[in-house]
Amino acid sequence: MPLYLAMDFGGTKLACGLTESANGMIHSHIRRASPSNAIDSMLLMLAMAREAIGGRDALSISGVGISFGGPVDERRERARLSHHVPGWEDYPLVDEVVRALGLPTVMDNDANLQCLGEWRYGAGQGTKDMLYVNVGTGIGGGLILGGQLRRGAHGLAGEVGHTVVDPNGPVCTCGKRGCVESLAAGPAIARSAREFLASRPQDGSWLVADVGGDPSKITAEAVFRCAAEGDSLCRLVVARAARYLGIGIANAAALVDPELIVVGGGVAKAGPLLFIPLVGAAKEQAAPLDPEMLSIVPGSLLDDANILGAVALAEQEFGG
Repeated sequence: MPLYLAMDFGGTKLACGLTESANGMIHSHIRRASPSNAIDSMLLMLAMAREAIGGRDALSISGVGISFGGPVDERRERARLSHHVPGWEDYPLVDEVVRALGLPTVMDNDANLQCLGEWRYGAGQGTKDMLYVNVGTGIGGGLILGGQLRRGAHGLAGEVGHTVVDPNGPVCTCGKRGCVESLAAGPAIARSAREFLASRPQDGSWLVADVGGDPSKITAEAVFRCAAEGDSLCRLVVARAARYLGIGIANAAALVDPELIVVGGGVAKAGPLLFIPLVGAAKEQAAPLDPEMLSIVPGSLLDDANILGAVALAEQEFGG
């Protein structure tokens, strides 16, 4: 059974695994916190890869797939940059891996590969036209159209997170104002909670207690946790983020008319608290689509989406 080595370079974590492409079974799954710069991340990932390979002959591995947490130049096989880790600017990532491991290697950005992973192994199996939206530290997306991953002319197709839903909104990491990412990603949810708390402290008592009285320690996870317990301020913050996310998804759906929309990522793990109002907002804004045509489901691969997407890409490239 073909084996592929998958690498995931994320903003806060590195992951590596040896995977059977036929069934998506991950062997030797290794995770580490991301170092603070590209060089150390590269060295650590190569050490993780060698650990995952173990005593196997390199000839038993069909290839390497890389998921990178930022824009990539697929044609030149280089990372363009990371919004979270310095040093990745125009970095020859594929060449470095080939030189170190002697294995054929292919790469793409993490959102595209999460999309490909969910389509090949997860919630999108059996579909031909699928929109994938990842909601975490940022908001990324990917497109499967006609049974193929579509990247666009510059590798930016499916970037739902950087579509504008409020021109007067906060500044996004991309420099624009009011992107979906700036209003509904994890850091945006935490920022919104701090802003509401400053003007309505009486409504966020559970949240304040949860973070030990220190608003600077508020995270999206804390907001979701307290919202689930009934904190009214946190419920307001979650509903607001879900609405902006739903509008962004509806806008994207109007352009590509997918048969299925899959929502994954860390923030998406919040469950019905986020998912139900998100679906409601998307259906409310669905025109010209009939709201009943808008099928939105949570991703099923969770933290393995990057690894399995990298495997699916490597299998497409080197599987023969």
